[in-house]
Amino acid sequence: MRVIEIRAPGGPEQLVVADAPVPRPGDGELLIEVAACGLNHADLYQREGKYPPPPGASPILGMEISGTIAELGQGCDSRWKVGDRVCALLAGGGYAEYCAAAAGQCLPVPENIQLIDATALPEAVFTVWANLFEPPRLAAGETLLVQGGSSGVGSTAIQIALAFGARVAATAGSPEKLQFCLNLGCERAFNYRDDHWFAAAREWSQPRGVDVILDMVAGDYFSKHLQLLALGGRLIHIATQRGAKVELDLRAVMMKRLLITGSTLRSRSVAEKTGLRDSIERNVWPLLAAGKIRPIVYSVLPLSEAAEAHRLMESSRHIGKILLRTG
Repeated sequence: MRVIEIRAPGGPEQLVVADAPVPRPGDGELLIEVAACGLNHADLYQREGKYPPPPGASPILGMEISGTIAELGQGCDSRWKVGDRVCALLAGGGYAEYCAAAAGQCLPVPENIQLIDATALPEAVFTVWANLFEPPRLAAGETLLVQGGSSGVGSTAIQIALAFGARVAATAGSPEKLQFCLNLGCERAFNYRDDHWFAAAREWSQPRGVDVILDMVAGDYFSKHLQLLALGGRLIHIATQRGAKVELDLRAVMMKRLLITGSTLRSRSVAEKTGLRDSIERNVWPLLAAGKIRPIVYSVLPLSEAAEAHRLMESSRHIGKILLRTG
């Protein structure tokens, strides 16, 4: 089968098409004939040598795919059969024509969703659900500020939060992206390249302040977020694009009774991800089947153009997900 290989740590030019044996599904795994794989910032970091895969995971890039089941491993749930359309969360191995995935990390693709479009769902939906809803950190009627609302995770967070009755605002970096966030249903959208975004966000959240902030930025935004948060507010970190080192005055946390937390997804156990999958299938998948939320796909490139897809992601021009199709 064709895969994308990293010749050496470095830039997108290090991504090349290579041949590899088709993996065998282990106990509790499905072998999936991949229709498409999704790009994530973690792929860029792994390509640069800054984010190695967890022990035992495939060294091949790619943490989400969609496709059809080609083979069942031993011990798979009887719900699955060869030919089923699925999307899957992975610890690695997605930039390939075939991939073995834990059955507990797979979800059926609803009939109203195109198979390739479903590739945009797993990483974003699992991330949003694990950080905002399990454990529950955002309730109906509360305010949510999404930093990076036009990203795959950001656009998914906006849609799910709105579907569960939250009030949502977001930041983005261009007029086109701001309009996109508003079209998704945000009450306000703030340009983070404008120094006035903080004052505008504070005005929007009056008189209480923001209940929850989903942050991919960190760095110098950290102190601003503490100021924006309401009494009992929650600051949730899922990336650190402006730096992981911050200064914290604990008095601000104590006076407002704030919760500051964060998480990663890739290194969690299969059992933990299976629990998230089950909750997502009960609570989010009906919204997807009803058309209340949808995958946001910006561009679909051939697998052989993985390097160009990485350059596109690094440019930050995209809105939603960038995908690589195998066919």
